[in-house]
Amino acid sequence: MTVIEEVELCFPQLLNASCRKPVQNRAETIFLYILLSCIFVLTVILNLLVIISISHFKQLHTPTNFLLLSLAVSDLFVGLLLMPIEIVQIRSCWFLGGVICQVFEYCSFILTSASVGNMVLISVDRYVAICDPFCYSSKVTVKRVQLCVGLCWACSVFYNGVILMDFLKQPDRYNSCQGECVFEIPFINGAVDVLVTFAGPITVIVVLYMRVFVVAVSQARAMRSHVTTVNQQRSDCVSKKSERKAARTLGIVVLVFLICFCPYFYPSFAGQDYVSSVEFTTFAFWLLYCNSCINPVVYAFFYPWFRRSMKLIFTLQIMQPNSCDANVL
Repeated sequence: MTVIEEVELCFPQLLNASCRKPVQNRAETIFLYILLSCIFVLTVILNLLVIISISHFKQLHTPTNFLLLSLAVSDLFVGLLLMPIEIVQIRSCWFLGGVICQVFEYCSFILTSASVGNMVLISVDRYVAICDPFCYSSKVTVKRVQLCVGLCWACSVFYNGVILMDFLKQPDRYNSCQGECVFEIPFINGAVDVLVTFAGPITVIVVLYMRVFVVAVSQARAMRSHVTTVNQQRSDCVSKKSERKAARTLGIVVLVFLICFCPYFYPSFAGQDYVSSVEFTTFAFWLLYCNSCINPVVYAFFYPWFRRSMKLIFTLQIMQPNSCDANVL
C-alpha cells in the first residue's frame, strides 16, 4: 500500500487501472515547451502568409502556386491541429479520451500523406515545366491541378482510413492503462505504408529532380555555346550560377524530406520486433512536424513574389481597394 501512495498516477481514483505519470525534469520540460511553442508559432505564421499571398493576389493564381497553396494548407493544419496537442501532452498523461485519440492519430496520418502527395505533385509540375516547357501551359492547367489536389486529399483520407481501420474500430485496444493514446499498425499495413508514404514518393521526387537537374545543366551549357566570344565570360558566370541553383534546389528538396521523414519511418525499416524509446518516438514525430515549418521556406520563401507579398501584408497595404491586383511578380 505504501508503494501505491508514493507512485504518482494519471488517474488516482482508478488506482491499478491508471498509468503512472512520466518522470519530469522541470527545467528540461520548460525548455521543450518553449522550443516546441516557437516551432508551432512559426509553422502557423509562415503557412498563413503563403495561403494569404496566393489566395489574395491574382497574379499568383497559377497552377504551380495552387500546388503550393495545397501544401501550405496541409502544413497549416499540422500546426493548428497536431502541434498544440503534442505540446500539451508531451511528458504527460493522455487526458483527452479515446475519441480525441482516434481523431488525432487519423488526422496525423491524413495530413502527413497529403503533405507528401503535394510534394510529389510539385516535383511533377517542375519536371514538366523544365523538361517540356512548350507544352507546359496545355498540359498543366488550373483545373487539372485542382483535380489532382482534390484526388490527393481524397486518396489520403481513404487510404489512411484503411490503414488505421483496426485502430479506428477499437481505439483503446492497445492501451495498457488509462492515460495512454497508443496505436499499432499490423506489419503488412506498416510495410505498405512505408512504400506508399515514404519509399515511393522519395523515389519519384529524386528521379524527377535528377532529370530536372540534368536538363537545367544541359540548357545552361547550350546557352553558353551559342554566345559570342565577347560575352563568353559573362555566359560562363550565368551558366555556372544556373547549375549551382539547380543543384541547390535538388539538394534542399531531397535532404529536407529525408532528414524529416527517415527517423519517423526508421522503426518500420528496423523490423517488426524493433521497439523505440519514448524519447526517440517524440523526437521522430516532432522532426516530421518540423517539415511543415520548413516547407514554406523551401518552396515559397525563396520566391521574390513571396517577399513582396509579405511586405504588402505586414504594411497593411493588402487592406486597400484593388490590392488583389497589385504587382508582386
